[in-house]
Amino acid sequence: MNKYITEFIGTFFLVLTVGCTCVPSAPGVIPPLAIGAVLMVMVYAGAHISGAHYNPAVKLAVWMRGRCPGNEVFPYIITQLIAAAIAALLAKYMFGAATPMTLGSRLEAFIGDLLFTFALCWVVLNVATAKANANNSYYGLAIGFTVMAGAFAVGGSLSGGAFNPAVAVGLGIMRIIHPINIPGHIAADLVGGALAAGAFKLANPDDK
Repeated sequence: MNKYITEFIGTFFLVLTVGCTCVPSAPGVIPPLAIGAVLMVMVYAGAHISGAHYNPAVKLAVWMRGRCPGNEVFPYIITQLIAAAIAALLAKYMFGAATPMTLGSRLEAFIGDLLFTFALCWVVLNVATAKANANNSYYGLAIGFTVMAGAFAVGGSLSGGAFNPAVAVGLGIMRIIHPINIPGHIAADLVGGALAAGAFKLANPDDK
């Protein structure tokens, strides 16, 4: 149970921060900085308990890489989705619904989300699961900065910057993206996670 509590808290504050910085669009607020920072601190806070995945795509990549049992995958994902939905509803209650972002085409948004979800999962696998980097002190910073970089690169103008199926659900609930686009974001994120797991295995054939 402690793993699921940790995953709930981390995912909740990640999505809540997305809502609190993106929905009101307050002058002077730079959402990617806040989002990357909260992910970083929640990773440091929860990694020793649950692995601090906070993301179904990351959980999928870690499972495909062979670092978690299969019977954990579905409960983790359900926990993350519930946390995201509650956080999104709370942000919507506090700030109202957002005006949906003007993004690229569905294909462009798919590609943007896929690429940076790949980058995120690739970084997670290498800094947080690779034997060569065991017990390092920089994993949270690396993970948070990857999300921040992706949000700056494609989040505001191309894809919406979910990089996470749970965040995609939250974005849809808050109307930051059109809800009809949620399945496309989820598909892109899961494909990105799966490709990252495959790439990790190719690059680290001896890290079983």
